[in-house]
Amino acid sequence: MKTKWKKIIRTLFLLIGAVILLSFILHQGITFYEQKKYQAPGQLVKVDGRSMHVYTKGEGKHTILLLSGLGTAAPVLDFEPLVNELAKNHKVVVAEPFGYGWSDGTNKARTVENMVEEVRTALKKAGIQGPYVLMPHSVSGVYSMYYANAYPDEIEAIIGIDPTQPKAFDFFNEKAPSVPSFVRAASVLGAARWAAAFTPEDFLPIAEEETYSEENKSMTKRITAWKSYHKNVIDEANELSRSAEKTEDMTFPPHIPVMIFQAEDKDQKAKDEKIKTFYLDQMSHAQEHKLVSLAGHHYLHWTKSAEISEYTAEFLKK
Repeated sequence: MKTKWKKIIRTLFLLIGAVILLSFILHQGITFYEQKKYQAPGQLVKVDGRSMHVYTKGEGKHTILLLSGLGTAAPVLDFEPLVNELAKNHKVVVAEPFGYGWSDGTNKARTVENMVEEVRTALKKAGIQGPYVLMPHSVSGVYSMYYANAYPDEIEAIIGIDPTQPKAFDFFNEKAPSVPSFVRAASVLGAARWAAAFTPEDFLPIAEEETYSEENKSMTKRITAWKSYHKNVIDEANELSRSAEKTEDMTFPPHIPVMIFQAEDKDQKAKDEKIKTFYLDQMSHAQEHKLVSLAGHHYLHWTKSAEISEYTAEFLKK
């Protein structure tokens, strides 16, 4: 009887191993094909010997640099509705960090210093001149704070989309995200590809149906399979607490105008008031600052691109 059960268990393990191997082979093969077929819509520039994707659209007096949140697999696609709105009056740039979108991966640590320097180098290589209007979403608020303090002459204004500020973790008594390294293995084996195929609603923007084209959604699922839980994204998440510590004593330079869009939840008024108080305090060092509350979730650009564009145009006119 024991011998029989051993055979059954061994057979199960062999089947599981075969399924994992097949998933790995299929995923890697499909990814290789897709990356050859679907080329970057923007410009690929060399930064530290690796390719970084820089996408631009529109023309205007101001150059707006959109910076994505942690784990946004394809920033160019995710920001598309906002890019289209802003590009009516401004030059809009999306620089996809290493490990995101059509950019390569890198072996360099995901420190706040490296993240900012890589973006600056990419902009110079792409021939995009400053000063820039930084428009960070989520954790890019930390990078923007560092950027504005390290290179204040390169920044014209900062307009945050529900941005994470370095002091937020202490103020709200929260911890920075931490992602175990083994999650990377699941992505390499194709788990993200199959998940995006069978439960796309977990990976696509929550927006009105016509906001994103079917082509955009299809490409987002593909890049989710390529880059979801990329090594660089995991390293960035695990470095975030140190990045916040390095910048928590920094403030917005007084001469740089700051506007922040706060995502407001009508069912959490007490929390919204606390967030509002926090943002106003953080902006108080800037001589010109403004807080705009918009009803919606953390990814405000999924549903409020038109409003963000209108407020941005009005703010920059000043």
